[in-house]
Amino acid sequence: MFSAPDPGRLRLRVSLRAVLGIGLAVAAAEAAGLSLVASITGGLAALLALFTVGDATVRRQAVTTALLPAAGFPVLALATTLHGEPLLRAAAWLAVVFCGVYARRWGLRGHALGIFAFMMFFVTQFLHALPAQLPELYAAVALALAASSAVRFGLWCIERRTPPPAVPAPLPGTGLARPTTRQAFQATFACAVALAVGEVISPDRFYWAVGTAWWIFVNTASRGETLVRGFRRVVGTVTGIAAGLLIAIPIAGAPLPTAALVAVCVFGIFYTAAPSYSWMMFFVTVMAGLLYGLLGVLHPGLLLLRFQETAVGALGAALGVALILPVTTHGATDAWIRRALTCVHGCTTAAARRLAGDSTADPAPLAAELELLLGRVRLSLAPLVHPLSPLRARKTRARQVIVLLDDCAREVRGLAAVAAEPAGRTASHDARLATACRRVETAVHALVAPAAGRTDAGAAALAPHAHLASDAALTHLHALEQALGDLAAPLHTSPRAPLVPA
Repeated sequence: MFSAPDPGRLRLRVSLRAVLGIGLAVAAAEAAGLSLVASITGGLAALLALFTVGDATVRRQAVTTALLPAAGFPVLALATTLHGEPLLRAAAWLAVVFCGVYARRWGLRGHALGIFAFMMFFVTQFLHALPAQLPELYAAVALALAASSAVRFGLWCIERRTPPPAVPAPLPGTGLARPTTRQAFQATFACAVALAVGEVISPDRFYWAVGTAWWIFVNTASRGETLVRGFRRVVGTVTGIAAGLLIAIPIAGAPLPTAALVAVCVFGIFYTAAPSYSWMMFFVTVMAGLLYGLLGVLHPGLLLLRFQETAVGALGAALGVALILPVTTHGATDAWIRRALTCVHGCTTAAARRLAGDSTADPAPLAAELELLLGRVRLSLAPLVHPLSPLRARKTRARQVIVLLDDCAREVRGLAAVAAEPAGRTASHDARLATACRRVETAVHALVAPAAGRTDAGAAALAPHAHLASDAALTHLHALEQALGDLAAPLHTSPRAPLVPA
């Protein structure tokens, strides 16, 4: 996993910055004379601020970070006040869950604020915080956000040089069909199941089940995605528990070794979050064991209980997506594929206009958007290509779709590169380009609107003089047309029927 591609070493830099920012936050809390409970709360607040705040611009990131206390402080007060009232505490936490997921409809800012609010409730259960500790908890969170912000926006502002890519907008919908509304009900039901069963297993450690159910619903859109994410979380937790038995228990809360290993875990969480959810959960679980050691409550039975609560949370998530407003993997995947194919057409059109001399047309942003959309398609298809998937026909189709869409992306990138070259701006209205672009448009139309059928683009006369830029563009357009044509078989035949080799 540590050999996964890291263009520009962005993941490496973000991970090192996280270690620095969280370390500074904890050091500030310790220097202020705050308790261990407050220091851990501050460290978690810094981690969340660095991990979840992902707005498109540095200015928006700073505003979102400044708003985190507005979401977190009331929840801290509510959770500590209701700590001794199990029924009221459960009702309040489920309300926080619903509001936290529903807030995702307001984009990345709502997403970050919702997670922060949920985790402030979680940390009070993890640390058994009481109302008398609220002032120092508030102080720790404020110090942590100030320290992590000083690193993120001052000392090491990576985003000023490499702005984060735009995130594809969620799939459309209204009412209960809106993804955020549907997930709010699903997550609340899942957390209710996790809370009820988790309390039966352990009235003191039930929060791990609720936390598991909550995090499984982050960045998922379909039943299959949620189930795969739950499986990966359990795998990461099991391996993390095994490592905890070998690492955290022998250390037994010794401050310096624990601090060093927690720093390693923080680095691992940030570095592996994008390529592997299982590895991220491994580091989260090891870090939790180390923190339990610092609190003086770590023992092998506690790690076993951690696994049981995680399994309960994963079960709650599975029930939530299966029973409450379910969305099939096929439905979600089909919508993302349609968006990707529409983007292919848009990029092709922009490139053709640029090659025809329109200096305002730029296919590069659309080519970048296509990469992001294909990432979302891969995530949606992940349940079907998972090694444990028993649906062989669907697995074959999903793999073929991924390969062909990757082919489309490669040709689109090549086309955009040709259009960006100075020679490409003098392709001079080559009629062959117009004809090829119309054929690509027809192919895309047949895939995203099959009921309408194909339209005959006709044959245009060839330009009297060939041009090198035109020839290069035509090569990409012909390959793109071939890939789009090959997509018809896996997209338009029954998912259960075996594919006939071309």
